[in-house]
Parts: sequence; C-alpha cells; structure tokens
Amino acid sequence: MTIEFFMNMKPPTVTAQEKKVAVRNGKPIFYEPAPLKKARQELKWNLLSHRPTAPIDAPIKLTCIWHFKPTRGHKNGEYRITKPDTDNLQKLLKDCMTHCGFWKDDALVCSEVCEKFWSDIEGIYIKIEVIA
Repeated sequence: MTIEFFMNMKPPTVTAQEKKVAVRNGKPIFYEPAPLKKARQELKWNLLSHRPTAPIDAPIKLTCIWHFKPTRGHKNGEYRITKPDTDNLQKLLKDCMTHCGFWKDDALVCSEVCEKFWSDIEGIYIKIEVIA
C-alpha cells in the first residue's frame, strides 16, 4: 500500500520543540504558544483529506520533501540549509499524522527520507509506503 500526496500550503517553520513552560505553585506547566497551535491546526487541516480509511498497522517508509518559498539569495530547487532542522519539522508533522489516523503509532515509521528545498511552489510532499 502506498499513499502519496502534496499539500499546497506554506510549510510551518515553528516546531514541536518550541513548547513553553511556566511555573505555577512551584510546579512546571508545559503549553504550546499560539504560533505552534496554529501550525499544528493547519497541518491537521491539510492532512485530513489524505488519511487512509483505517490507520496503518505495519512497518512504514515515510518520505517528506519540504518546499519553502525562496528568500533573497536563494533559488528554486536549491537545498535549504537553514533552520528549522529536518528532524524538528518531522516531529510536528508525524505527531499530526498520528492524531489524524494515518497510523496506529509513529513508531511504525522505521525508514525515513526527509529533504527541504527552496521552491517556487510552497508545500509538503508526502509518500507513505507499507514495507512489509
């Protein structure tokens, strides 16, 4: 089974690592700042129409290619070597995909390819392959 799609959207640059902590009554309280909540909501909204009819419960190869609008000095097709890091981008995306029901648990992703480019067309290409 293979699921393949492109989400034509501005990729988020906030990451799951941007959670904040506040101390109340001597206890730490973790929360998501507004930009992270918004990014999570936009990802989920764009993912929902692509989810499988039932969550995958088998080993998965996940390919993601992040397409960011070129800024000054960069051109279409050039690798993006600035923040956010690919592992941080993937964490938020995989959390959202788990919540949307793509798979039973993101631990099933046992092979991963992730790239980020400057691109005239913004978005996120995703390919999910069941490998066993």
